[in-house]
Amino acid sequence: MNLLRTKSVEQSIRDTEQPGHRLRRDLSALDLTVFGIGVIIGTGIFVLTGQVAKEKAGPAVALSFILAAVVCGLAALCYAEFASTVPVAGSAYTFSYATLGELPAWIIGWDLILEMALGAAVVAVGWSGYFASLLDDMGITLPASIAAPPGEGGTVNVPAICLVLLVTALLVLGIKVSSRVNAVVVGIKVSIVLLVIFAGLFFIDGANYKPFIPPAQSTPEVSGLKAPLMQELFGITPVSFGWLGIFAAIAIVFFAYIGFDIVATAAEEARRPQRDLPIGLIGSLLVTAVLYAAVSTVVAGMQNYKKLSIEAPLADAFKSVGHPVFATIISVGAVIGLTTVVLILLLGQSRIFFAMSRDGLMPGWLSAVHPRFGTPYRATVIMGVIVAVLAGFIPLAELAELVNIGTLFAFLVVSIAVVILRRTRPDLPRAFRTPWVPLTPILSVLACLFVMINLPVETWLRFLAWMVVGIVFYGFYGYRHSRVRGAEAVSVKS
Repeated sequence: MNLLRTKSVEQSIRDTEQPGHRLRRDLSALDLTVFGIGVIIGTGIFVLTGQVAKEKAGPAVALSFILAAVVCGLAALCYAEFASTVPVAGSAYTFSYATLGELPAWIIGWDLILEMALGAAVVAVGWSGYFASLLDDMGITLPASIAAPPGEGGTVNVPAICLVLLVTALLVLGIKVSSRVNAVVVGIKVSIVLLVIFAGLFFIDGANYKPFIPPAQSTPEVSGLKAPLMQELFGITPVSFGWLGIFAAIAIVFFAYIGFDIVATAAEEARRPQRDLPIGLIGSLLVTAVLYAAVSTVVAGMQNYKKLSIEAPLADAFKSVGHPVFATIISVGAVIGLTTVVLILLLGQSRIFFAMSRDGLMPGWLSAVHPRFGTPYRATVIMGVIVAVLAGFIPLAELAELVNIGTLFAFLVVSIAVVILRRTRPDLPRAFRTPWVPLTPILSVLACLFVMINLPVETWLRFLAWMVVGIVFYGFYGYRHSRVRGAEAVSVKS
């Protein structure tokens, strides 16, 4: 019973040419970079800036965004080597299969399914809130019963369901259609972010930056399942402000960068993956890190950090200086911008599902590619319906942090896998090489672990419960239907 059987890199690449399971290579380096920017610029820039500045970092909030980008950047360097060496759909799942073995790969794939499904649903619910607010400004009030899920004042979140189903239809129509829509929307979104930066410069009050790093304050100790794991393990009481507050904020603002790794899930659809994937991964992260740092610095200068809004900090900062028109433009940008986040998360989700199905670990019919559109339409439709149900009927506030821990776990595994593949397959041609191996992967692992232990104990327990369910599913289905296992059995008989 070999649970650590690996799938060779060569076999993974050969599978991409199977008739009926071949994806179209339509994406350029620019397309991939825009996909990365499209999924990163979303909830983080429109919401987290105010929360983190007000509760954790003060005017130094930009430092938290930069440090979070460093954590992601270390992982991005590892992803770039793998994605250019193994240009196959599946991202961390495929990389793990080639290095750690089948069961670890299954666990990563199962983890990514949770991460992207919950991420897309959470963002769709956030989009619904902005959409309802905009309609209200225009004199159209949606009944609460159809604008929020049960447990949050409603019966069903109709706008969120409609958004997810619309985006699913776009993804079925083809990766090029999706990338064009995404490019237009990202252009609008980035324009609004630049508007915030340059317009906000005229309203900065230097007094709002003093003190830039407020004195550290011990926060009331949280106990039980709500407490950060670090507190329970080491007895460290959470701190707001000061340098410890800036570091603690990384666990929150990390959510702002979630999604750049989805560029790797589109590896099989890149025209020149060896060149284009590293550009897409690292380029999108660099662009968004600069934008995040600039926006958070400007907003903290426009309004005293103690008065920043948690719900809509960018819009409310302009209202505070007497320019509500800018606030309306920002709200429109949030509605438009969050659309691409849902689109790209669902794109990554369907490609993970597709790759696992092609390997036999999920039902094989899910990996069928549409003869006309060249997309994994069955996997896309099924995941779209699941996410629509989550967004429409399930209260997600308590589950959002599962997205963070799932992403960090994937980053950690990919960082380890880079070192393993360097040792086991030094002969593989690598168009991009992670610099300073093993130092960079080790730093990536340590950085991910630091952010993970800042998450609540209950998040860890939910994550472990999901992993147990996944292992049970693997035992009853994936192990029995694995194509790699089947090939091994045939070779043994012969």
